[in-house]
Amino acid sequence: MDLKHRSRSRLRFVPFRKRDIVEMCLANGELPATEQTKFREMCSLLQSVVHFEYHEKLEALKDSYASLNPDQDTRKIGLNDDEAAEDFVEGLDEILNKANYEKLSEKEIGLAMKEASLFKLRLHIDFENFEEILLFSRGESTRTEEVKGLYGLHKRQISFVNFDRVVIYIKFSSKIVSRHPNEKPGSTMLKMFQDVPRADIEMLLPNTRLGMRLMDKLLIGVPALIGGGAILTTKIGTSMILLGALLGFWMGVTAEPVELDKATIFALVAGMGGLGSYIWKQFINFKNRKLTFMQSLTESLYFKNLDNNAGVFHRLIDDAEEEECKEAILGYYFLLVRPQLESAAQLDVAIEEWLSEKWDCEIDFEVEDALGKLLTLGLVSNTGDSLNAVGIDTTCELLDERWDGYFSY
Repeated sequence: MDLKHRSRSRLRFVPFRKRDIVEMCLANGELPATEQTKFREMCSLLQSVVHFEYHEKLEALKDSYASLNPDQDTRKIGLNDDEAAEDFVEGLDEILNKANYEKLSEKEIGLAMKEASLFKLRLHIDFENFEEILLFSRGESTRTEEVKGLYGLHKRQISFVNFDRVVIYIKFSSKIVSRHPNEKPGSTMLKMFQDVPRADIEMLLPNTRLGMRLMDKLLIGVPALIGGGAILTTKIGTSMILLGALLGFWMGVTAEPVELDKATIFALVAGMGGLGSYIWKQFINFKNRKLTFMQSLTESLYFKNLDNNAGVFHRLIDDAEEEECKEAILGYYFLLVRPQLESAAQLDVAIEEWLSEKWDCEIDFEVEDALGKLLTLGLVSNTGDSLNAVGIDTTCELLDERWDGYFSY
């Protein structure tokens, strides 16, 4: 498949690095040159404060996940495991929301699994193996790609919905029967993938059985029937007549005995051998086609997999920290350089328009999250219906005091 075009819908996710956001703000030219160095220092202090706060969240997630981690290499002591598991799912959901992931509803998952697969595969999933499935996505976009068919002789354009990031949390049923050591009854699995077509979201689930579409069955079955009929009527037709005569005589249908000499026996064995060889060849063709599909699926998952188990929430913590910093920096900057922005709604519109017009980026900015962080840190004051950014010097002092307060003894 050759990528031709990609368009992005409005997202909460800000698709720039936090350092780039700082430079984008400064390049806007609304902040005096004498204040730009202080602004960078303020952003550095803000990032340190947010990083420390998320370090505490990371440690809490590590503690609650310890009893669930299938990859752990430390000993379990078995205290408060059930309570910790509940805390982990709740904490994971919070971090995913902070990282601007969207939780897929059961209806959305069902619709995705009904869509035709882009990989020409049919996957069968036994949902009774799972006690709980949670799917989250970030970065929904529409792609148009060129798909080849009829062994490359025909090409056509298709459009489909694509997820830039997908996180999946699974808790296996207590009744699951699996040969894989990590799929134990009651165990959990946490995975992160990139660039997943919505129609192929079921390929991310474990314990999927690979099936063939009707077209694939016809491509194998029709030539097999035609070839089998030709063999039956030509190469082993005599043997089949002879075998029928033998069966008829032994069952008493006919009274005429069949003479079995060496030539007759050789012809009969050769005919049955030819038939067996043809059936075996068709079976191998079927297995080879199935292996081709499995290789396509395996290669796709190999390049789409980003992280597993504990590594997933380490990455998510970093994503959430990035998003919170970017939102706070944008909110503070615009309130600082545009004092006429007095409400959350005005601030929201100003940032979204700036990103759209200047950086060709359509997003649904999380203004409430940005203001919540700024108000908590005291970097913005809310006097009645008016929002006002604190000066950069005072902001740096407030952030420095907060940092020092983290380590008071």
